[in-house]
Amino acid sequence: MQVFEDFNLKVKKTFNATSKEEVLTVTEAGSRLGLSKDQMKAYADKNKLTKVPIMRSVHRYLLLKSEVDEIVKNQG
Repeated sequence: MQVFEDFNLKVKKTFNATSKEEVLTVTEAGSRLGLSKDQMKAYADKNKLTKVPIMRSVHRYLLLKSEVDEIVKNQG
């Protein structure tokens, strides 16, 4: 049985395998901050977080894990 893998998660896995910088999907980043996906998108825009573009779509991107970790650390 083939397991469905979300496109964003697939891109994240490929990116993390080939880069020194780890990334998170918008949904993953939002869950770390207690935000929905839409709230996280607005938060990323407002706080000018680095967006790692996904070539397949203009509206899709990944966020740097290091930036999200820093925000979580400063909140606590």
